[in-house]
Amino acid sequence: MSTTTPTPPALTAPEAARAPVPGITVVGARENNLRGVDLTLPRERLTVFTGVSGSGKSSLVYGTIAAESQRQLNEAHDSFTRNRMAHLGVPDADRLANLTVTLAVDQRRFSANTRSTVGTATDLAPLLRLLFSRIGKPRAGYSPAFSFNDPSGMCPGCEGLGTVRRVDADALLDPALSLDEGAIRLRTFAPGSWRWKRYVHAGLFDRTVPVGSYTPEERRLLLHGEGVRLKNPDPEYPDAGVFEGVVPRITRSLLDAAKLNPRDREELERFIRRGPCSECAGKRLNPAALACRIGPHNIADLCALTVSELGPVVAAIDDPRVAPVTTALLERLRGLEEVGLGYLSLDRASGTLSGGEAQRVRLVRHLGGALTGLTYVLDEPSAGLHPADVHRLTGLLRRLRDKGNTVLVVEHDPNVIAVADHVVDLGPGAGPEGGRVVYEGPVAGLREADTPTGRYLRLPRAVKSRPRTPDGAVEIRNARLHNLRGIDVNVPTGVLTAVTGVAGSGKSSLAHGELPRVRPDAVVLDQGALQGGPRSTPVTYLGIQDALRGLFARAHGLAPGWFSANSKGACPTCRGRGVIVTDLAFLDDVRTECEDCRGLRFNAEALSYTLAGLNIAEVLAMTAARARGFFESGLENAQAGDRTIAGALERLGRVGLGYLGLGRSLDTLSGGERQRLRLARELAASARLYVLDEPTSGLHGGDVAALIALFERMVDEGATVVVVEHRMDVVAVADHVVDLGPGAGPEGGRVVYEGTPAELAGSGRGATADALRAHLAG
Repeated sequence: MSTTTPTPPALTAPEAARAPVPGITVVGARENNLRGVDLTLPRERLTVFTGVSGSGKSSLVYGTIAAESQRQLNEAHDSFTRNRMAHLGVPDADRLANLTVTLAVDQRRFSANTRSTVGTATDLAPLLRLLFSRIGKPRAGYSPAFSFNDPSGMCPGCEGLGTVRRVDADALLDPALSLDEGAIRLRTFAPGSWRWKRYVHAGLFDRTVPVGSYTPEERRLLLHGEGVRLKNPDPEYPDAGVFEGVVPRITRSLLDAAKLNPRDREELERFIRRGPCSECAGKRLNPAALACRIGPHNIADLCALTVSELGPVVAAIDDPRVAPVTTALLERLRGLEEVGLGYLSLDRASGTLSGGEAQRVRLVRHLGGALTGLTYVLDEPSAGLHPADVHRLTGLLRRLRDKGNTVLVVEHDPNVIAVADHVVDLGPGAGPEGGRVVYEGPVAGLREADTPTGRYLRLPRAVKSRPRTPDGAVEIRNARLHNLRGIDVNVPTGVLTAVTGVAGSGKSSLAHGELPRVRPDAVVLDQGALQGGPRSTPVTYLGIQDALRGLFARAHGLAPGWFSANSKGACPTCRGRGVIVTDLAFLDDVRTECEDCRGLRFNAEALSYTLAGLNIAEVLAMTAARARGFFESGLENAQAGDRTIAGALERLGRVGLGYLGLGRSLDTLSGGERQRLRLARELAASARLYVLDEPTSGLHGGDVAALIALFERMVDEGATVVVVEHRMDVVAVADHVVDLGPGAGPEGGRVVYEGTPAELAGSGRGATADALRAHLAG
């Protein structure tokens, strides 16, 4: 009897089309806090990853799947190219299979480059330049002639920046002091410095009398003189014998200097004023480019329009010579509107976009591509979106999937979770208590699962039945900042107020601009970058680093510097950075983990000293929640320093950051995490009025309840809390709601509703009222 296995017949074309695509296989993933995760993800489907913050979602999606795909793609290049790319380590996993080329679209903000705008970041600006070069009248030249980043198009007065920097001469001098006494307020012009000697030895001024007593001509010479040939300078004056006033000297040697140490740069900024360029009126382009028009508009006019306003203008251009250009423009503009960015203008600096806005801009760039079979990875793409705009985002995600791509999304928003083909829920907790798959399957099954996400989705939803009575109000009158339309608003005090509205409706202009103008004592907490570089951590930001180092120092009789990665304890190879940075000039820097300290930042001697069995690197690797228990009960003979540390860690837990590692670089935090870290620091002292910008950004629904409880406690203790928020969980339990709109940009800036959430849900109109009713209906 033959044992030969027969060869199966070849699949016909229809059968091949129906054959299942092998899924992305992950076996034994242990990156960061993952606990040997095994799973198979369906290809060409939309999979949403859920779980509490710190449960391991990003470690699985970004740190394992996307990282290994990128590493293998890099390996396909020749050695010369690989040596000039970032060196990626192999993720900690037993096996990964069936990976595809992965595009990780994260929430990294655009760099604060003044030459980068929404137009350049979305590739709309090159299309507009092409449009004007073809049909604009009078003709100004080819596409570069319309670029403010090209010499042929930029304004010569501001070099395409639209703004100019000028030295504030009046602020620069102290009229009550003489030159000998240091009348020039810059440190680099201090008495005795070589710059100072050019003025006291020029033979033009009385160095002993207050500069406020100088004649107008003497003052002009001191501040603005240029190319003055000195007739009788002191012997100490430089050989050149040509005098230059303080302002042109600062402009030439300091203001335009390519490199200036941070201390001098910070001091100089106190005397610099910025304003629109007088030659181009802030439009960045030269006269020839601005004179070229299509109908009544020049290219600067079109770039000043919002995306929603620009669409109809482009659609009205009926010229077969540029039909492909207008088609491409309209497609890109529609994509931006679909992801809720219709309120952005093309001339807005890209560095001012939030992380969520930046991610959606990047996502739109992929919509028109012809590539299929890719894997897209997104990190909370709904961040910053009003619920009314989320459905357009989910439609975009499904379009990517329907083109034959695999879409992996890390998300907390129930509206995004609801459209998933497949869900992976990680947890059950954060940090060491997470890292496991607690549910995998369809969305319907997640709603019934006994997991934090499943329980949150089943929670009953209701508005606050007994809102607080305000004890006063902050009266804002004729508010006109940005798109606000001269509105009058009374913000009640002694209560929790939610400021709502679609993205771009004017919420931040009201809460972060107009409110602090009326109440300068307000503590405004936004999602901007934190002070400090890559060496800064939650420990240093909260100011508990000295107490922590002191514990180790007292235990071993050493100087605290031994337990600082910036001092004696630093690894000598990487100088306490944990990574080796290779500067490749015009290419991105290459960062590799330090082989000597294995990324721990400390030298071997510093790591040899322990506290309750842990060295300094191991303590900094703990999450805030675990570390709090360590300092509260893990140490004998607790002292004041221990209590200081434990108190700061308790505040981190209260704001939903118990999962943060103590030594995590602040550069890696999301906007929501940065804001809540600011709040944790501010809670150490009492304030009367707090203003927060989308504080729930990045939080799991279960953690939102804890943050709401914190706000309620703050109000009960006498504070006024104002939150700009899209999350209906927060809006429903606020005492007062101020809803702006009805639309974004020029269609917003008006008060749509003021009152309680119950009245808003009952009889309110507009996007927020509809979203609140949908939220309450489940």
